[in-house]
Amino acid sequence: MLEAIIPVAAIMVLFLGLPWLILHYVTKWKQASTLTMEDENLLDELHDIARRLDDRMNTIERIIAADRDQPARITELRPEFRPAELRPDNRPAELRSQAFGKEL
Repeated sequence: MLEAIIPVAAIMVLFLGLPWLILHYVTKWKQASTLTMEDENLLDELHDIARRLDDRMNTIERIIAADRDQPARITELRPEFRPAELRPDNRPAELRSQAFGKEL
């Protein structure tokens, strides 16, 4: 009697239990991969908070810049600053060769 039950149970597990288990978790994974309305609302709220914080930071930067008479952003360059402009080296040749690789 026991010899007949084990093969039947193994066949049932193989052909019924295993596919049911796989299909069950596949549908759970598909449901979990989509955003729920609650998740979308949370993301919208976080986006609004981030936008307001960015506006506040811009306001603070403008206030500090106005107090210090500096540009509002670090990336704004002063008009008189030209990093590509090179000055001619008017030193004598022997001083130029001695100072090569050294800072004066």
